[in-house]
Order: sequence, then structure tokens, then C-alpha cells
Amino acid sequence: MQKIIYVGIGGFIGATIRYLITLHSAKLVNSNISLGTLIVNVLGGFLIGMIMEISMSTNLISSNLKLFLTTGLMGGLTTFSTFSYETISLMNTGRYLLGTMNICLNLFLSLGGIIISTFLCKTIF
Repeated sequence: MQKIIYVGIGGFIGATIRYLITLHSAKLVNSNISLGTLIVNVLGGFLIGMIMEISMSTNLISSNLKLFLTTGLMGGLTTFSTFSYETISLMNTGRYLLGTMNICLNLFLSLGGIIISTFLCKTIF
């Protein structure tokens, strides 16, 4: 039961952060690609890479904290289902280039976030 509470609290916080980022990024930039979704996916990729690397190479992150951060916080923060819906919506309206850009940006920048954070953690720890 304790683990479920950790995941639930993390999910609540992550989803709230996602909402705030999406809300504020939409005010800053008017774009056909959802900047908020891109930001949270890249940020989530970077952070989960860092969390996993630190938890595997040090004792700084307990198993409960890892569960809270990865399954809860990162699960609530990142938005793969939203990304998928937005991509298909772009494609269905004939905006194939934007749909393809959305796929590439989310995929490669999120993977890049994990690569960079893993490298940084290996260097620091």
C-alpha cells in the first residue's frame, strides 16, 4: 500500500507540473506543434535518465524514492499518449511534415536527454 501512495503522489505532482508547463508554453509560443508536450517529454527523458543512472551507480536514491520519481513523477509528467494523439491529428489534417517533425523532435530530443543526463551522472558520480 505504501508503494501505491508513493506512485500516486508522484503522479499527481508530475501531472500538475505537466499541466503548468503546457499552459505556460502555449502562452509563450503559438505553434502548430505542442511545445508543452515536447518540453515535458524531453525533460522527462533527461530526468529519468539521471534518476536511473544515479540509482544504479550510487545509494542516493532508495527503492521507494526511485518508484516515486520514475513511475509516479515521470509517469505523470511525460505524455506519450498525448504526443501520439497530436501526431495523428496533424497527419489526419494533411500536415504530414509537422507530424513527422513532431515525431522526430520528441523521439530524438527525449533520447538525447537520456544520453546527456546519463553521461553527466557518470561523470559526476
